[in-house]
This record gives sequence, C-alpha cells and structure tokens, in this order.
Amino acid sequence: MDVPTPDLVCPDTTWAMGRVSSYGWGVWESRLHALFAVQCRYQLEDESAHLDEMPLMMSEEGFENEESDYHTLPRARIMQRKRGLEWFVCDGWKFLCTSCCGWLINICRRKKELKARTVWLGCPEKCEEKHPRNSIKNQKYNVFTFIPGVLYEQFKFFLNLYFLVISCSQFVPALKIGYLYTYWAPLGFVLAVTMTREAIDEFRRFQRDKEVNSQLYSKLTVRGKVQVKSSDIQVGDLIIVEKNQRIPSDMVFLRTSEKAGSCFIRTDQLDGETDWKLKVAVSCTQQLPALGDLFSISAYVYAQKPQMDIHSFEGTFTREDSDPPIHESLSIENTLWASTIVASGTVIGVVIYTGKETRSVMNTSNPKNKVGLLDLELNRLTKALFLALVALSIVMVTLQGFVGPWYRNLFRFLLLFSYIIPISLRVNLDMGKAVYGWMMMKDENIPGTVVRTSTIPEELGRLVYLLTDKTGTLTQNEMIFKRLHLGTVSYGADTMDEIQSHVRDSYSQMQSQAGGNNTGSTPLRKAQSSAPKVRKSVSSRIHEAVKAIVLCHNVTPVYESRAGVTEETEFAEADQDFSDENRTYQASSPDEVALVQWTESVGLTLVSRDLTSMQLKTPSGQVLSFCILQLFPFTSESKRMGVIVRDESTAEITFYMKGADVAMSPIVQYNDWLEEECGNMAREGLRTLVVAKKALTEEQYQDFEPMQSSSVESTHSTYTCAHRRLPLCPQSRYTQAKLSMHDRSLKVAAVVESLEREMELLCLTGVEDQLQADVRPTLEMLRNAGIKIWMLTGDKLETATCIAKSSHLVSRTQDIHIFRQVTSRGEAHLELNAFRRKHDCALVISGDSLEVCLKYYEHEFVELACQCPAVVCCRCSPTQKARIVTLLQQHTGRRTCAIGDGGNDVSMIQAADCGIGIEGKEGKQASLAADFSITQFRHIGRLLMVHGRNSYKRSAALGQFVMHRGLIISTMQVCHHIHHVPSVLLSAGPGREARDGDALPGAVQGPHQGKILVLQNLPHLGFNKYLPRRHPHVWGPGALRV
Repeated sequence: MDVPTPDLVCPDTTWAMGRVSSYGWGVWESRLHALFAVQCRYQLEDESAHLDEMPLMMSEEGFENEESDYHTLPRARIMQRKRGLEWFVCDGWKFLCTSCCGWLINICRRKKELKARTVWLGCPEKCEEKHPRNSIKNQKYNVFTFIPGVLYEQFKFFLNLYFLVISCSQFVPALKIGYLYTYWAPLGFVLAVTMTREAIDEFRRFQRDKEVNSQLYSKLTVRGKVQVKSSDIQVGDLIIVEKNQRIPSDMVFLRTSEKAGSCFIRTDQLDGETDWKLKVAVSCTQQLPALGDLFSISAYVYAQKPQMDIHSFEGTFTREDSDPPIHESLSIENTLWASTIVASGTVIGVVIYTGKETRSVMNTSNPKNKVGLLDLELNRLTKALFLALVALSIVMVTLQGFVGPWYRNLFRFLLLFSYIIPISLRVNLDMGKAVYGWMMMKDENIPGTVVRTSTIPEELGRLVYLLTDKTGTLTQNEMIFKRLHLGTVSYGADTMDEIQSHVRDSYSQMQSQAGGNNTGSTPLRKAQSSAPKVRKSVSSRIHEAVKAIVLCHNVTPVYESRAGVTEETEFAEADQDFSDENRTYQASSPDEVALVQWTESVGLTLVSRDLTSMQLKTPSGQVLSFCILQLFPFTSESKRMGVIVRDESTAEITFYMKGADVAMSPIVQYNDWLEEECGNMAREGLRTLVVAKKALTEEQYQDFEPMQSSSVESTHSTYTCAHRRLPLCPQSRYTQAKLSMHDRSLKVAAVVESLEREMELLCLTGVEDQLQADVRPTLEMLRNAGIKIWMLTGDKLETATCIAKSSHLVSRTQDIHIFRQVTSRGEAHLELNAFRRKHDCALVISGDSLEVCLKYYEHEFVELACQCPAVVCCRCSPTQKARIVTLLQQHTGRRTCAIGDGGNDVSMIQAADCGIGIEGKEGKQASLAADFSITQFRHIGRLLMVHGRNSYKRSAALGQFVMHRGLIISTMQVCHHIHHVPSVLLSAGPGREARDGDALPGAVQGPHQGKILVLQNLPHLGFNKYLPRRHPHVWGPGALRV
C-alpha cells in the first residue's frame, strides 16, 4: 500500500504552514511529524478494520471487483426487503404482534445478569444473591394459561379464525342461514380433540417433572444427614449422591468413597457420549479424616458465572483456616454437572449452580408447537379464497343494484358462499393425519415406531435437510481393533494369533532372563544397557508396541461387586480379584477401550489402575507394576496424549505418547511409511493412532520435574509409587504451569514440548467404529431422493471425518475441506474465501469456528454450506445444534428434520420441523421429546420414502377434494341466485327460522366425512410400497414443494 503524503492525510497542514513564520519551522516540523504519524496510524487501523468488515462475494466475478464494491455489510443486505401492503398482509401483522408481545414479556420478566459467585461449604445462608430454585419445569402452560394458550395457538391462523367468525355470525338472527350445529359441531370437535391432546401431554410432562423434583437426596449438615427433595436443594448445600443416582445440580466434587480419590460418571444425557468420564475430587477435602470434618474447616469455592459450555470450567478452592491458606485450582475434572449419573462409589459435592443456571438446562431449548407446511399453505390459500369470496359477494350485490339493505345482503352473501372455504376441512385433515399415524405404527417393516405428534405426518414427505447425530445414531459406538502396522509388517484380523504368540514368547524369554539375573547383584537395567545395540527383531518390536498401547491411555478397569460383599470390604482387601469374568473397562473414549481390550486378547492385560499406578498381567500370570509419574491428557489443540511411567522391577522411566498422524509426524523420528499407511487406513474407514516412546534417564526427568530424595521429609504434594514416596519439588516448571491461572494450556504445552523430540515410532493402529445396520444404503437412498444430510456431533474432528467417510456420507470421489480453526473476523473472512473457491466439496467445521463464522458472516456461511453435498459439524454443543437447525429454516425456507438418540439432541429435535428420536443406549429422552420414535436408523428410509410420501399425497388430495366440493356447492348457489333472484336464503328475515333445506350445505359436510376419508385413501391402497425405495427420485416433488 502506498504511504499517503502529509497534505493528503492532514487537512490542517496548510493552516500549520501559514503559522510557521510566527513559531519557527523547527517547532512546527516536530509537531507536523507527530501529527502525520498519528494520522497514518489511524488510517492504517481504519483500512484494516474496513478489510475486516468486508463482506464476502458469492461469485468469482464479484470477488475480483475493486474494493469500492464492498460497501454494504451482510446484515444490511439481509434487512433490505420490500415492505409494502403484501408484506403487511402476509407477515407484517404477525411481526408486529410478536414484537409487541416480546417487548411486554421482556418488561415483565427481565433477565437476571449472571455473575461469578463465592460459595461457602455447607453455608447457603452466606450467599450474597438469590439463586433460582432447583426445580425442573418442562410444562408449556399452567392452570391459568392452558385454555387461553391453546385457543391462541389454534386461532392465530387465519383458517381457524375464519371458521370462528363464521360460526359466531350465526348467533345474529339477521345473518342466520342454517342450523348452529352445522357450524359449531365441526369447530367444537376440532377444539375438543386439540385441547384433550394438549391436556394429556401437559399432564404427562407434569408427572415427569414432579417425579424428578421429588427425588430424595442426602444433605450433609452439622447435625448429620437429612433427606431433602431435589427441588429444595440450594447453592452451598453439601449433597451426597449414591451410585447409579442422578446428580441433581451442578456441583464441585469434594469427596468420594473410592480409595483412589476419583469416580466415574455417565454423561450420555448431557453430551451424548456413552463412555464414562473420570472425575477427581478436590485433594484438600478428600484428605480430611472424616466426612464431618467438612464443617470444621473454613473453605469456599469461587466459581465463574453460569455459562453453556459443558466442556470447560474455571474456579478456585480456598481454605482460609490453614497457615498459609490453601489455594487449589479447579477445572472441568473437578465438576459434577446436573443430569449425569454416578457410575462408581459415593460422591459428596457442594452445589454451585441450581435450576435454570445449570449447564443442562441452559443447553435445553423450550419446545415449540410445530405446524406442518401443508397447514401453512392451506392458511395462505384460505386468505386468497377469502379475497375471492369478498369479490364474488360484491359482484352479487352489484347485480342486485344495491337496493334495500345491501350491506346486510353483502354479509349474507359472504356467509352463503362461505362453503368455498369449507369448515369441515380441518376435521377431515385431522382425521386423515390420525389414520396416517396409525398406519405408521402398525407397519411390520418398522416395528417399534411411535407417532407422538399426529399433526405433521405429511412433513416426512417434504424434507430437504436431514440433520443427524453420530454417536448411537449412525454408529453403534462399539470399536473393534482391526490393524497393527509396524512399518515393515502389518497384522490384520486374521493374523492376530501371530501377535499373541510373539507376546507370549517375549515375556517367557524375559522371565527366564530375569530369573538368571537374580543371582547377581547387577540390576537388570544395567545389564541391558551394557548389551550391544543390534537391529530389533519382529518379536521385540511387537512386544514394545503392545506394551506401549496397554500403558498409554486413560482406561480404568472396573470390577463388579459380588453379592454379599460390600464396597468397603472389597477396598480393604489387599489383593483384588483380577478374574476376567467381572472386569470391564471404562474410559472417556471408546477407542481407548478397544485398544486395551485388544491387548488383553493378545495376552497383556490391564488389571488395576488408580491415579498413581497401574498393574499389568502377562500371559504367564505375572503381575507387573508401573508408577504413573505424569499424565498428559488429550486435548483438541494438541491432538495427542502421553504418559510417563516408571517400571517397578527395572526402575526404567519411559515416556509414551500416541495421537493423530498430523500431530505425531513432526515428533517422531524420520520414516518413509507413516504418511502412506495412514492414508491407506483412512480410505478403509479406520481411525488411526500413531504410537511412539522415548526412554528417559533420571537426569532428563529431573530436569522436567525435579524430585527430592525419598528420605527427605517434605510437606509438599507427593506421588505414591507402589511402596515409595516421591515428594515433588514445588519449583518444577510443569507444576508451575499447571497452577497458572492465565494461559494455562499454552504454558503446559510449552513445558511438555521439551520432551517431545526425536521419539521412537513404534506402531500405527487402526480401529473401526461399527456402523448401525444398513446405514450406507439408507444414506445413499436419501441423497438420491434430493435430501441434504448434515452430521452434527460433539465428537472430535478426526473421529467425525472418519465416520463421514466410512458411512459414505461423503463419497470417495468427493473432496473434504476441513475448515481450519479461526478466532477472529479476519481469519474467518480469509477461510470462507478459500472455501468458496472449491466446488462439490464436503465441509468439516468445528463448533468454535462455526461460532465465529455465524457471528460475523451468518448469511454468507449458510449460503456456502447449503451448496455442499454434505456438512459435518464437530464439537457442537446442544444449543449450537438447535441454532444450526434454526438458521437453515430462516435462510432457506425449506423443511428440516433432526434425528438423534441422546439427551443432548433434544434441543435439535425440538427446533426442527420434524424431530425423530431413536431408542438406544443413551436412554429414551430423545425418543420422548421427538415427534416420531424409531428403534433403528435404517427405519428412517421407509418412514420417509413410503409413509411420508403417501401422507403428503393423501393429505394434499384430501384438501383439494374438500375445497373443490365447496367450490361446486358455491357455484350451484351462485347459478341458483342468478336465475332466481329472490333467493330463499336471502329472503329469510330476522324472525323466520331456517328450513330443513337451509342446512343442506352444512349437512353435506357432516355425515359423509368418514366416507370421504376412506374414498380418498382407496386409490393408494394398491400403491407399490417398494417404488420410492427403488426409485427415490419419485420422492422429489414433495421436497421441492411442487
């Protein structure tokens, strides 16, 4: 960019030059230079800001234009709409009413500003502010708002409001043209059915809420334990939660009955993941001798303000009565969120958030009343027919010459021709929809299907976007180990017996060598170090790879309690029962469990683990003990995890690490096979992990984490390694980085990076995530029908990409554009421009980048994403899923369908035009909140292709028939009036009762409604049910709204 001259930048330069003679050039020269520098700096900032605010162009030609074309922001372009009479008639009045109601609601219910809080242990009375009650309320109405609310939902549509006005007009004697029952009976029937259905649903919601709010929990007080209802829990209470019990509110984990000071919780109803999560108690409170000592200390928790992010938490624990005061940093691993289940032990926590401030409630949207597109189209058609009705009535009054009380005749003509919009239309459609729902539930090809919303079955035949969850919906969330690659040799499912043989021989040889070395005084480690370095054999390489896999993980073996044995007795036993019958593995990722289960199948078994040690069992039954010195958990930024262990028998210190190939390639030593083999496994749909190790000397580890001698007495924190105590030096770099409150992750990564150099590459593993039955053909059929499929998941980016490939959501011929991590408007602008130049490319984006794009470039991003054949959004929160659904509805105007199986999918299901829930491993919460419930994902094919299409065609044909019948009746009346001007109906006076013939038009619509419904369905009874599935393109007209 050319630097502007001073006279262009500073308009006051001429004035300044005129005053030079008065003050001298030297003084003014310095001032001009300063002014020029400031002006240039501001201009550069303005230009960078202008570039940052530059909206994206949607075509290559527009992108190549000059900067002068970028003069309008996206939101300004969206708001430039024509607002005339058409807008006011169609949407303006609704917009004005909604705005006024929203304004009044905001005045009456102003949202309370959320703030950070200080919570004292066991002292709710010390809370400075009033917090919401810990009650769950999913009801839409109460006793006073039920009838007004239901009536408003019915009569906010012009069709129902028109019927109401017509029926009320019959109470006026001068306008009465028939019997009252012919008008009020159909309308009353519709209202009675609707209110009964809403009352039943509301009562069921009330029963479920009452059951949850009435659950009893043990509250710890100074006088002991007392029972308290879930709805009576307050911020600051100390709550005891037993095993398999739901956590009632958001809490900080203080104590547990587990000896290791940690416990497992199930979070499937919160984040959709079926794997157990490991939670760690606050060390200060866990080390207290007795439970009652929690009231003998003066301590408090400082917690951040309530927020929606379920994957992060920042807080501190402070104990004031110690000298010096103890300060402990709190993170997500020290929290227990509401709606999760305790899976092991008994936990005690202090309540920090209650009610609507909990993470689960903040990530749940309020349910809405769903209206089908067919009903909306009929509502618009009713408006058009009403205008035609008014015009026809004016024409008829004109033909009479406006004689007599012409205005009364005008209203009577409006009533007389009201059968153009027949009042029985809603009755016929509601009865038809009920029949279509019954046919879905009785279909033997999709057993277990439940229709919970009978008013929108035809929506299944008009879908354009299908938004699906991954875990438990497309996949079974069951991992199977498929491949082990050592660089020169690869082992598959049919050669696993060779690995088992190598592992058995390797440990047998090591055991014999160890037995011979026991006679001498030289440790085994020194004997091995003195041996000459030779090329490792395949057996030793397999042994090292299997050992690395079984040590580098966050898996914990869990043993089921035997009948008659209490947990306290079990934990008191010195030797646990390591039998394979009652052992299960739990971890935060199913990949980890699959790897450890595979090592067990080849002979090396993980039998025990706590926070500081783990034990392995060899094929011969020998138990090997390892001390966990450091554990580096997996993060989305690092994309790898590591562990530093010390072998108890040899005192060797080894650093093991595994992670994604993109993160491990720069760390491991040079090789020529890793990149190629990772690509081969990815094309097979396998999830790959690179495993490496690095042997550390005592000097190297002390440089990373200095340790004092075990004989030195220290009051600092220690690691317990088997029977050895290793006090840690408080001045270590890693400890300081972990205690930092600012940029903690960056500082920890910088310290760990000193170890991640020239690591030895051991192996490459491939794990397959089992898909649900017939997922691939179902997705292919839906794509052929013109449905665009988006996958929204809370899983990692690599996992989501792999599942998108293996399920054929993204075909092998399509490219995948992975949207890089963006944090600012400028980065999002550049990345969107880069993505816009790609064609026929699937998009993979993370939740954080999605949030930035929607903040600044909402319209542009949605327009680009809608052009993709498939979109994968990973690391999405429940609220983000619902927001994506809403954006598609607003920007495209197309019908959306959301399908999921977990509690984290409820918001998405309720926000979509049509919600489908799957009863799976994650419970029935999604199924109960959905409009339709199925048992397997493959059933959605028949549900959409057959039942959805038929429901739409039959409802449309039924609506046309009823309207055409009304037009025929009205045409007959018009012809009768033209030829017989003194119409009988028009001559009826105020004091004259209507005759039997006067009720003929209304009677036609009453007794024959059942016959009409049967006759309309007869042409479809012989429909070929396999036609839409074999030829999905026949489903297209419904989606294209033709």
